[in-house]
Amino acid sequence: MLAKAGATRRRLEGFVFLLLAFLIWPFIAVGVVSGWGFVVWMYYLFTGPPGPV
Repeated sequence: MLAKAGATRRRLEGFVFLLLAFLIWPFIAVGVVSGWGFVVWMYYLFTGPPGPV
């Protein structure tokens, strides 16, 4: 009984790892990068482009 529970838990951990590695983290990475780009875009909208005028 205990061996079966360990195998089931190991399979569940593998599934959760694959879910995080290939589905959730890429979306989080894209969201962070695009969010930073939006912040910089809004900053330049209010302050103007960088460099001498």
